[in-house]
Amino acid sequence: MKRYGHGLVLGKFYPPHAGHHHLVDTALDRCERLTVLVCASSVESISLEDRVGWMREAHPDALVVGAVDDIPVDLQDPDVWDAHMAVFRAAVPERVDAVFTSEPYGEELARRFGAESVCVDPGRNRFPVSGTAVRADPAAHWDFLTPPVRSALTRRVVVLGAESTGTTTMALALADHYRRRGGVWARTRYVPEYGREYSELKLAELRAERPDAQWSDVSFHSADFPVIAQRQAELEEAAARDGSPVLFCDTDAFATTIWHERYMGTTSPSTGEIAALGRQHLWLLTDHRGVDFEDDGLRDGEHLRPWMTARFLTQLAHTGRRTAVLSGPHEERLAAAVAAVDELLAEGWQLADPLPERR
Repeated sequence: MKRYGHGLVLGKFYPPHAGHHHLVDTALDRCERLTVLVCASSVESISLEDRVGWMREAHPDALVVGAVDDIPVDLQDPDVWDAHMAVFRAAVPERVDAVFTSEPYGEELARRFGAESVCVDPGRNRFPVSGTAVRADPAAHWDFLTPPVRSALTRRVVVLGAESTGTTTMALALADHYRRRGGVWARTRYVPEYGREYSELKLAELRAERPDAQWSDVSFHSADFPVIAQRQAELEEAAARDGSPVLFCDTDAFATTIWHERYMGTTSPSTGEIAALGRQHLWLLTDHRGVDFEDDGLRDGEHLRPWMTARFLTQLAHTGRRTAVLSGPHEERLAAAVAAVDELLAEGWQLADPLPERR
């Protein structure tokens, strides 16, 4: 039998980590019902909606609710406590029997709810991590984060370019380079180009009807491109949830918008909508110059490579995407790509501090 009827766990979860999940799991074991209240202030970099969603995914058996709390923190001021409690009570109006925390303020919070205080691992011995530490260096605490949080924090790098310009070779080489760094980086993932798989399927379907069909006989329609873009985005998301702090993608939904222009001669609003939802951080454009065109049976655009390169450059600049152009032999391109990625990673995540505590 559970010891408590209705339990409460309250926190910023900015971002949620293994210590938070241990706290919630402990409360779930002891309560018939549990409410998790996520409180966020408007100065913080991660939205309340995202944090609520992450906690709901991690704890489907708890009721997870959110509240915006922009009241300054002062544990010594009764009026400030009253103001916070008004926010908490509005979000959790039901009677609370037990408040679970790992913080010194747990006793006072429980008293104000008229509930019993339950302190869980205050020394963080089970999981030596804090929100402050994660915000300062997510990569160093990567293993304390759940898949959706890792996905949100992963630095996503896209390699794109015209046909036969070495995008796949470069994306694979970059993934291998960062895996060799070891530790958490050993899990660095590579996302293949779904458009190629889709093209192979279209050719195979045509050859099932016409065994002598060639790539030039395959026709694309505007409706094909949102399908490609959506599946590319899904593959990217899956890899980001299960990889290291950096992810390398052989093309993305944005690149698919340019391929739509190449094949259909017009823009694709629906493909563009998918691209607008992307969370990529750096685009590496492989220059066609100095790279021999190799026809692998699914290519027909050597004469279009200059146009494609120019169009990628124009649209990358127009949409404000962070871009590095890779030119020269492969070794020079790889060195330039690594330098651009290292610069991105060195900037860190720049997550804003929460509201400071008055002392």
